[in-house]
Amino acid sequence: MNWRERITVDPKVCHGKACVKGTRIMASVILDNLAAGISQDEILKSYPSINPKDIQSAIAYAAEPASERIISLQASPAL
Repeated sequence: MNWRERITVDPKVCHGKACVKGTRIMASVILDNLAAGISQDEILKSYPSINPKDIQSAIAYAAEPASERIISLQASPAL
């Protein structure tokens, strides 16, 4: 999936945050909802101007940075 077809960044819309094309619904809002365990159906009901492909595009948008670089994580000290 090419998320660039559905996710756009425009400095004049939502302070330049990534949004679903043609809306002011930020990709981060969709991702936050998914992370909170809200179902895709519930998200679509809350935001009727988007569709399932927009949700998948937001996920693909978020996944791209993770696949492009290695993030060093330090182990937590033993308690």
